[in-house]
Amino acid sequence: MSESEPIIFSPPRAGGFRGPHAASSQASDALRCITFTRQELTAILAVYGRKVAAGEWRDYAIDIERDRAVFSIFRRSSEIPLFRIEKAPKLARKQGAYSVVAPAGLVLKRGHDLMRVLTVLEGRPRLVTA
Repeated sequence: MSESEPIIFSPPRAGGFRGPHAASSQASDALRCITFTRQELTAILAVYGRKVAAGEWRDYAIDIERDRAVFSIFRRSSEIPLFRIEKAPKLARKQGAYSVVAPAGLVLKRGHDLMRVLTVLEGRPRLVTA
């Protein structure tokens, strides 16, 4: 695998087995999903690893859909996600394909460059008084 190759997951097919003649080019196009590339996952997991090491985050989930890919970050597995990092190529020419969304649905940052969008997750230094 090369560094620019996306990681491709095959989604479950609805309706089970349809026979050998059911697979057509239109059906295979309809089953394609949006995924994160290796570089995107590396950047996301670098931020995630720093926050896990700091004890702020503990779990994550990756959702792959037809129109977007979502990396959800959790404090605990049983809670709603603290943040969602979304990749929606439909918005690439408008506001940018990448966005960081808060639990209430508020878009914290959106843009064309994933690294710039992820800066909103990095904690700002705070003044510590002794």
